[in-house]
Amino acid sequence: MKTLSLAPLFGGRDLWANLGRDRPQQPNVLLLFSDQHHGSAIGCAGHPTVKTPTMDALAAGGVRFNRAYCQDGICVASRTSMMTGLYPRTTGCLDNPNVPVHPERFTMLQNVFQANGYATGCFGKRHLPRNSMALGWDASATTISPRLDPSDESYHDWLKQAGLWEVFEREHSKSMLQSDLFCRISRLDPDQRDAAYTAEKARAFLRRCHRKRKPFFCWASFHGPHQPYTPPRKWADLYPVENMVLPASIDEPAENLPPELAGWRRNKKQPWNLGVAAERKNLYRRFLAYYYAQVTEVDHYMGRIVDELERLGLADDTVIVYASDHGDFMAYHGMTEKCALGHNVYEDTLRVPLIVSWPRRCRQGVVSEDLVGLLDLFPTLVDLLALRTPAPMQRLAGISLRPVLCTAEPLGRRYVFSENWSQATVIGKRYKLGVWLDPGPLPRYARRDWREHFQDMLFDREQDPLETRNQIDNPHLAEVRRDLWSALQDWMAKTSSAGRDDLIASSLAKTR
Repeated sequence: MKTLSLAPLFGGRDLWANLGRDRPQQPNVLLLFSDQHHGSAIGCAGHPTVKTPTMDALAAGGVRFNRAYCQDGICVASRTSMMTGLYPRTTGCLDNPNVPVHPERFTMLQNVFQANGYATGCFGKRHLPRNSMALGWDASATTISPRLDPSDESYHDWLKQAGLWEVFEREHSKSMLQSDLFCRISRLDPDQRDAAYTAEKARAFLRRCHRKRKPFFCWASFHGPHQPYTPPRKWADLYPVENMVLPASIDEPAENLPPELAGWRRNKKQPWNLGVAAERKNLYRRFLAYYYAQVTEVDHYMGRIVDELERLGLADDTVIVYASDHGDFMAYHGMTEKCALGHNVYEDTLRVPLIVSWPRRCRQGVVSEDLVGLLDLFPTLVDLLALRTPAPMQRLAGISLRPVLCTAEPLGRRYVFSENWSQATVIGKRYKLGVWLDPGPLPRYARRDWREHFQDMLFDREQDPLETRNQIDNPHLAEVRRDLWSALQDWMAKTSSAGRDDLIASSLAKTR
């Protein structure tokens, strides 16, 4: 893949030409990433069942943020927010199909690293918008459709060359639509899976950078534990189905939930046949077992990459970050997957794991309760590594987490925000308010008028950690509701919605 030239982004002036020259060797950055990892499903967070030795070791050697949230509970929008340091309304990417109309307005994190003399590599599921925002990688290999992730190499091609394409296709084709809750054991051997492919491509990149004495920014982005829930038997056997403990909210009445989620809960057609699972709880138990198995699979192959760092003698000079783009309902509220367009409020899909480990410079074995977001990663790495950034560049919406990482200074942040087309949510230390939005005239969303069918949602996370009791009409919380609403209104007023407005205008122009 060609490196993205940034000169056209700034009126033809090559502001980046000399930024990466004549600088001492910089620390490396390894961004380990997963898709759809529930924030509680990690051993070091106290989960009683799931096995995550690599994540646990990273947390022991760094800082784990217990209150980290994505800025949109769906893949492309969340990743775009993280890699631009901006909110979805600013980029114009609030859903997977959204392609920002003016990508030239945004400087991507990988481009900042390139300009500072780093080699950049992305391996696995990149899943950024299909325009220049996905570029800027010196080496790349994708595990999803090459059409979605244009890359140097492709897992799909590797499977075909190995004679395994038909086996893989059966696991990701229409046959999976005849499975309960999208669950089935994989017929691929563990080292033939996309997690193994991601790890091996990342390890090879680390070796090349080591030989060339080149600092690197490596993004190893695993597809799991995202559906389909198809672990190899090796990992599934760690989690006997009959031993899986179901969450207390699994039988929450469907009418408590927003309309889209309620529809899923009542559905009896495969693969999202939650209406059947409500009567046959073993389907839920199998789903949890397979979900945990895929978390452990990701953890295992993350461990291979970390082991390679240590073997090469690079561990002390590498900042390691682990995060996920959003969560999974994991049977809470009787739900599976994320049902992203139908809400953007529940802890299960918005709270994500976030660990930063750099023992040479950062604190170790720390659990932070500060409210943070994935969009804080961009300013944190720029600050932590003293990276030079271009002028002009978009003003980042996140803040640096360096004080928490290095000095134990609290951030003092009162709220974090998350949004999609349907719902914007303000999250405080104790309370959370989700407000339904007008999705505008875009055809994909106009058929859903959330506001007319369901109330706004207010949860007391202290008294109701499972979020089963909507307190929006509780008169005793009227002042809390007003404070959260004021904070949300203030955020909307101060946060540019240029990208969202551009996308709506572009869509309307195409329909005229």
